[in-house]
Amino acid sequence: MQNGEETKQRVVVLPEQPKKKRYKGFLIFLGLLAALGLFALLMIMQRETSDDPYEIADEPYVAVMYIEGEIGDSNYDSLGYPYGYQHDWTLDQLDQLAYDSYNRGILFYVDSPGGTIYHSDELYLAIREYRETTGRPVYVYMGPYGTSGAYYASVSADRIFANRNTWTGSIGVTIGTMFDFSQLLENYGIQHHTIDSGEMKSVGNMWDELTEEQEAYLQGLVDESYEQFVAIVAEERHMTVEEVKKLADGRMYTARQAKELGLIDEIGTMEDAMKEMRREYGLWDCDFTDVYYEFDYEPSVWDFLHMLTGKTDASSSQAQARVQSRSQTKTEYPLKYLCDITE
Repeated sequence: MQNGEETKQRVVVLPEQPKKKRYKGFLIFLGLLAALGLFALLMIMQRETSDDPYEIADEPYVAVMYIEGEIGDSNYDSLGYPYGYQHDWTLDQLDQLAYDSYNRGILFYVDSPGGTIYHSDELYLAIREYRETTGRPVYVYMGPYGTSGAYYASVSADRIFANRNTWTGSIGVTIGTMFDFSQLLENYGIQHHTIDSGEMKSVGNMWDELTEEQEAYLQGLVDESYEQFVAIVAEERHMTVEEVKKLADGRMYTARQAKELGLIDEIGTMEDAMKEMRREYGLWDCDFTDVYYEFDYEPSVWDFLHMLTGKTDASSSQAQARVQSRSQTKTEYPLKYLCDITE
């Protein structure tokens, strides 16, 4: 009390505030997580894995394999899905066929313009090894194209059949087209500098004029690979090196021309090739069974999210990881046994 007056205390009662929904965001997160989990479960349940051909083949058979598209490292699109020729799988498959007791031979269907020297030669050696270690027949049937590196690999077969409209041959090597923009830069007064450890390190740089020494260096690479190609054709087709060089200027040949030159054995259909294999090797009790690459990888939930967001990281799909690793190892001007075919 002050001055005889009583002090009054004021009490203010506030209305009760509604409780905050603290867990609303967490519940939304759990709902999304559950939805993603259900999505992953459905993908796993729908996943179909192809049976191994060797488990399917419980009786004698001839494997029909396919070499289609450019011969090179295994091909994947931007989403990580494979297409065309699969190199590593093909080599592995040849090894497995060699140890398959039911396998009686291989018929290759070829429709390819060729590919890199390295992969064409690896395929050639793998087919030859199969023949030598098993003693089983290997036939090649060429579809629309069987040129350059595809022909290189095909000569490892016992016999080569071709459709009457096949184009084949194109025995030669290319390192690709190099552009020289040095004069253009000079005309516009643009200066540039290339820092390298030696004259040949930046050979093929489009901003510098190709010197005579650099051109001779590149031509030497091409010539060595060309000599290898010619020697293999001569050995496998029972010709002399001189005979092969007369027709190995890079040109393609029709099936009729190729047969006349000794580059192939017969002109006919794929059924004709099968009939000859049966007749020549007593394979009357054998089926011709397609053995082809089947992509049995299903993307994970994380792959789906990465595809939506356009982001990839170390946890992205195995297929996408392969695409990245392949792109990092490609050279700018790879040597190729390749025929540039346009339809």
